[in-house]
Amino acid sequence: MKYRALGNTGMDVSVLSFGASSLGAVFRPTDDRESIRTVHAALDAGINFIDVSPYYGLTKAETVLGKAIKQVPRDQFYLSTKAGRYGPDAFDFRRSTIMASVEESLQRLHTDYLDILFLHDAEFVEPAILYEEAIPALRQLKREGKIRNTGICGLPLGLFEAFLPQAEFDAIISYCHYSLNDTTLERILPLLEEKRTGLVNASPLSMGLLGTRGTPDWHPASERLKAVCKQAAEHCEAQGENIAKLAVQFSTRNEQIPTTLVSTANPSNIVNNAKWVDEKIDEELLEEVRAILEPVRDETWDSGIPLYNRQREDLA
Repeated sequence: MKYRALGNTGMDVSVLSFGASSLGAVFRPTDDRESIRTVHAALDAGINFIDVSPYYGLTKAETVLGKAIKQVPRDQFYLSTKAGRYGPDAFDFRRSTIMASVEESLQRLHTDYLDILFLHDAEFVEPAILYEEAIPALRQLKREGKIRNTGICGLPLGLFEAFLPQAEFDAIISYCHYSLNDTTLERILPLLEEKRTGLVNASPLSMGLLGTRGTPDWHPASERLKAVCKQAAEHCEAQGENIAKLAVQFSTRNEQIPTTLVSTANPSNIVNNAKWVDEKIDEELLEEVRAILEPVRDETWDSGIPLYNRQREDLA
């Protein structure tokens, strides 16, 4: 496993990191014992950064993860969670709520500090709430030593373009913008470098777009985007290859992307993902797949309030 510096956080993180959303049974029913084995397998494979949220499984993911890491020395991994989003349509970025949320997360995770706290899907609230309530809460938590670094996450790149020049964040999570079908994350790399902000890339499979099973009904992508991505996955399958392998290798090989989050509740899946990182990518297959995806290259979807999505359109 390779490791890279995460901005100015002082953290050297594995290029592949573990997203614990699957432990909350958000994709399929899970067995808690298998989930716990998956976390231990990730750590044994050299993964040293774990991300979770109280939103995933309505606190189930944090609860299961807490059981898994309870007996693991705290200095053997980095841990982040989130605050602000607690349900599909439940957003609360008030200072008092964030402070209480962190206390509850610390209890569920059996730890007394977080390496990073991210504002979760911050594009769904007006900027004034973040500036007046959420960001001061992060600063207070950092002063108190309950979190070591502050962060913000969301889908629209306009969110980061709006806030990073104005507010100090130690790290961001961006998802679905550095994968085989969408590399628009490259647009904000100069800004991240200038601010020395740590970057966590998430969802190299674009929330299931890059797979042969097809996407769930809730997936916000257009039908055209879904169809072309499935076509690319089927092409890999016809070659006896797994597009997930190609996607993970593509996302983790970029030196400007410190770490990429993958999520699973299956021990063998996370072991395979970790192995893929160290294997040589099939350049010919990569070229073929990206050619299939070219008609939908960099297509995305709106998320949150119009402000951040308009910025994306204006600056693209």
